[in-house]
Amino acid sequence: MMTLLQSVSWSCKPTWKKSSVNTLWCLLGCSIGDFGTILYFQINQIAFPLIWIMTLAIINGLITSIMLETFILSRQMHLRDAFKTAIGMSLFSMIAMELAMNIVDVVFAGGVLVWWVIPLMLIAGFLTPLPYNYFRLKKYGLACH
Repeated sequence: MMTLLQSVSWSCKPTWKKSSVNTLWCLLGCSIGDFGTILYFQINQIAFPLIWIMTLAIINGLITSIMLETFILSRQMHLRDAFKTAIGMSLFSMIAMELAMNIVDVVFAGGVLVWWVIPLMLIAGFLTPLPYNYFRLKKYGLACH
């Protein structure tokens, strides 16, 4: 019996391209809130448990991603519909992206935002949800953008 993962062709270049573009937009939105939160606590030297800073970074990353997506989609549809579409994006994908970025930051830099860890965070944040985004686009025709 064929599994769900086997039922999708994983060699479709146009789908990989589209899912990569979608993932990059999501990464941009998530990174704004994530990096901003970590940087805020770091610059202001606020004594707060690392787990809570990272949790806030994830939440703010999700919010900024939804805001960016709403803005992008509002150029193509009514604001209310753009917001509904943005809210309907795959939270699973965005949370996986955020977790990957923050785990990389904690493991390699102790939760401190330093210049050399940012590319590693972005790579992890991009690669983690990409196969899921491809699968979702290929199997169900569902994309964020």
